[in-house]
Amino acid sequence: MSVSGDTAKGRLAIIAGNGLLPAYVAQAARAAGDEPFVISLKGEVDRSWQGYDHAVIGVGDVSALEGIFSKHDIRRVVMSGGVRRRPEWREIRPTWKSIVKIPSVVRTLISGGDDTVLQMVIKLIENNGRRVIGAQEIAPDLLASVGSLGAVAPGKDDISDMLKAAEAANALGLLDVGQGAVSVGGRVVALEGPEGTDGMLERVASLRNAGRISARRKGVLVKLCKPQQDLRADLPSIGVSTIVNAQKAGLAGVAVEAGRALILERDEMIAAADQAGLFVCGIDRGLPGWGLT
Repeated sequence: MSVSGDTAKGRLAIIAGNGLLPAYVAQAARAAGDEPFVISLKGEVDRSWQGYDHAVIGVGDVSALEGIFSKHDIRRVVMSGGVRRRPEWREIRPTWKSIVKIPSVVRTLISGGDDTVLQMVIKLIENNGRRVIGAQEIAPDLLASVGSLGAVAPGKDDISDMLKAAEAANALGLLDVGQGAVSVGGRVVALEGPEGTDGMLERVASLRNAGRISARRKGVLVKLCKPQQDLRADLPSIGVSTIVNAQKAGLAGVAVEAGRALILERDEMIAAADQAGLFVCGIDRGLPGWGLT
């Protein structure tokens, strides 16, 4: 087997939560000449990893994680996929090196914001000379680009809603709460919380059905990276389910941050958006008016 990039510097491990992203990363790694070791999180794994070297550990089992790293000469680590449940303090099993930090580790894992938790986990992994890398470094084709991705383009009212939702999502991210916001008719009607994007969109659909949101204006979902976010973990992502739920919520479309958000099931997602008459586009915080005006 050929060795590419920095594969020779040690084996790649994929810490896999739920969702499609871990599978995309594993496939891209193999295509690049890597043979990844998959570490799936107990209670989160929703697919079989047969065909890959793999193991299952508890979400808070730092000791088991370190044992796998040492046994299989893991030097690079990708964190991918969702984690629905925080570990209870009884489930947190530290290494001897991290035992002195256990009060702060437990406190962060149980009550910290998502970005705070991820930064702490990255520090624990990198304490022993390993390197955490982003999923986009393994699978760069997943990154969103600026502009419309499908056949439908946003109109003037949609752009106004995108700007309002982007402002709200950015403020929400600064609080380390969530990555998404929905604006309808220039009014922010939903902010993403622990329920995730699909849960937020279900809430918007309920509000619209109850007459709490205008039936005359459609609205837009915007997902952004948190301004302070470590780009090596938990980039915003959208897929077919996002489009399905955006349609149920009566929205006109979805916008994500170009270069800092992932598009999963790209072809299927664009086809679903086109069929539903929804736009999907990438916006850039580094451009005037997010590249929309």
